Formats: sequence, C-alpha cells, structure tokens
Amino acid sequence: MQTCDLAAPPLWRATVPVFLGVLDRLEATLRQAETALGAGYAAGLDQRPEARMLPVVRQVATAVQFTLRIAYPLAGERVPEVRAPLDAGGLIERIEATRALLRALDPAAFDGAETRPVREQAGFAVLDLTGEAYLHEFGLPNLYFHHAMAHVALKQVGVPLGKADFDGKHDYPDGFSLG
Repeated sequence: MQTCDLAAPPLWRATVPVFLGVLDRLEATLRQAETALGAGYAAGLDQRPEARMLPVVRQVATAVQFTLRIAYPLAGERVPEVRAPLDAGGLIERIEATRALLRALDPAAFDGAETRPVREQAGFAVLDLTGEAYLHEFGLPNLYFHHAMAHVALKQVGVPLGKADFDGKHDYPDGFSLG
C-alpha cells in the first residue's frame, strides 16, 4: 500500500492509496507475463480463466476501470472512462492514465463519503448504497475479482505468479510450495 496522510478522510485512505498499489501490482504482473511468455504474450492476454469468462486483457482493463468506478463516486465526481487499445501496450496506457486520475483526486472531496449515496449498475441490477456500503459490498469485491481472474488465467498459461505477486505483501523463497 502507498503511504498516505492519516488526517485524510477514511474513504480516501481506503481507496486512492490502496488502488495505486493494486495498479502497481497489475502492471508488475503484466511485465512478468511478458517476460515469461515472450512471443506468446499477446496470446496469453487472450486466455480466459474459464470458457465463458472475459480474457485476461478485459479482466485487467475492468479491474483498472473499477478503481475509478469506486473512487470517483465516493469523491462525488463523475467517473471518467479511460480508453486505450485492448492489447499489451494499451493496458499499460490505461494503468498510467488511471494512476494520474486517482492522484488528481482531492482527499477533501471524500469528506462525508461514508454516507454519500451512490447509484451503480451491477449487471442488470441497479444499486443504491451509501458510500461505505458501496466500497465494501460492491467496489472492492469486484476490483479484486477481476484482478484475481487475470492472475489465474495468466497462471494457466505458465506465468509463474504467486500470492506475493497478487498482494505485494507475502514473501516466499524460490521453489516454495504450499501443495
């Protein structure tokens, strides 16, 4: 997690610094996949964690966009949409643009975000939640779902990813296995 001002509003602290860390891990995962897969990297981005699920490239793009879909409504602002090609370079562009947008959010805009009403589309459902419920019950689960699905699909094509690559906190010696 990025360092943050403890005097900043709680939901700013729970989103912007955390999301910058998630974006760092997503970028590191993509770079690790590029190194591991070499010429097969583009094909690896088309891998699906399961036949009816989105491929890695869409899972990553969705996770990146979710950081904005969560943070901007909590700040009382309209969600910007980051567009770039759905390919390796485009994913890095999306991550970089999203970092800049998150860093541009004023922490003071998150004052009162816990009780701010947020309306969001969830599949075919329309959700009306308080900011705190939106973050914990919808936003974070969806962000981590799409991050995890990209992680799993890249493992399926041979990228040597582990828990430390996903959360940035764990540390295991080379060759260690829980299985």
